Amino acid sequence: QAQLVESGGGSVQSGGSLRLSCAASGYSYSRRCMAWFRQAAGKEREGIAYITAADYANYADSVKGRFTISQDNAKNTLYLQMSNLSAEDTAMYYCAADPPSGLCGLVARLYRSWGQGTQVTVSS
Repeated sequence: QAQLVESGGGSVQSGGSLRLSCAASGYSYSRRCMAWFRQAAGKEREGIAYITAADYANYADSVKGRFTISQDNAKNTLYLQMSNLSAEDTAMYYCAADPPSGLCGLVARLYRSWGQGTQVTVSS
């Protein structure tokens, strides 16, 4: 099972940008997929982006065109570049990895390993 540690969260004004990182260990990084999820207060966890070993990326409509997921296999690190942030993006952001089924997607139950989360707060 992978160990995942997110970083890069913080407070930013509306329209600003942030880049989140997720350092992975104990994981065969090159074989499967990783994803970013977020959970706002009082809401369910939402899948926002995933990327496969072949660098295929898919996004939720809520972030498409504003967020970019990427990975550095040499550093075993997943990234999420977020731009044009709004108050609706305020949430705890989690990275996820290691889908036992080998399937990739934006559904939380697909993934076995989760980080502890990093908070993103956007003020208007």
